[in-house]
Amino acid sequence: MNHLTIDFRPGYVKLLQHEDPPQEGPRVLVTGASGLLGRTVLKEFQKRGCAATGTAYRRAGPHLLRCDLTDEDAVKVLMSQCKPHVVVHCAAERRPDVVERHPEAANNINVHAVGILAREAACCGSFLLYISSDYVFDGRRPPYGQDDAPNPLNAYGRSKREGERQTLQHCARSAVLRVPVLFGEVETPSESAVTALWPKVVQGVPAAGDSCALDHCQLRFPTHTQDVAAVCWNICHAAARDDSIRGMFHYSGKEQMTKYEMALAMARAFNLPSSHLVPLTEQPASAAALRPLNPRLDCSRLEVLGLGVEPRAFASAIRDCLWPFTPDKHWRQTVFH
Repeated sequence: MNHLTIDFRPGYVKLLQHEDPPQEGPRVLVTGASGLLGRTVLKEFQKRGCAATGTAYRRAGPHLLRCDLTDEDAVKVLMSQCKPHVVVHCAAERRPDVVERHPEAANNINVHAVGILAREAACCGSFLLYISSDYVFDGRRPPYGQDDAPNPLNAYGRSKREGERQTLQHCARSAVLRVPVLFGEVETPSESAVTALWPKVVQGVPAAGDSCALDHCQLRFPTHTQDVAAVCWNICHAAARDDSIRGMFHYSGKEQMTKYEMALAMARAFNLPSSHLVPLTEQPASAAALRPLNPRLDCSRLEVLGLGVEPRAFASAIRDCLWPFTPDKHWRQTVFH
């Protein structure tokens, strides 16, 4: 595989080629490849025989390109050197409360960087797949089809909607994939809003009378990153053969759950007590950003085209994600062997 880095010294922007032998196969660039989804997408395309390269910024390691996607010159150099056939754009500020508190910085990566990447993808003739969110909808009249009018309730949703516009406006060979809340293989449980519930599950009953209240209003459809990565491959692979594969797509897990129900499912999956978990049936007032109550996605276009995948069951998928964080590190071996 080609491993590249970028030197960002003022006035000195270039790619430095490492000495690894080049891979054969379609050239694919995955942005945000140090993140929850990007890591899995990069592995999926590599597994499929692509010459796939990932970018990151603050968490760029030895096997990723370090690139500030908000720097137009750096992106131009990146694209001209990599010459990707496909770009999967996973990089984003995805925390709604952070976007609400720091809208300018968030829009720089969620909107400005998307426009830069879309224009450069168009110049290179690359197919661009942009990862968006169910938060572009207000959650009042689900399920939402690809052609339904977005109406985001918060700054994060508005930034992702504008990212969609930048993608489709500046790159003719492009598609948008909207997905809901994601979980998967994590470096720490806090990396996903789903697995972030784990510490509250494993704490047990802290003291007599204590409890842990979890939202039981907002309906979510937790979706595994492995399934999303497979859908990304399906879309990009089909687009290479069929120019009609562009525009808007939806993909989602099928299990409707509140945070409270996710936590209960985690407790059941690991045979842990759940009596300390209490449903909160009123909207939490502490969140900086409003959340849609039910942004369920209609995924029929993917299904009709045969580009979807059957989602993994939440119970088994969450076991695979969380067993390394169990108090008993041998849990997986003792349960399954």
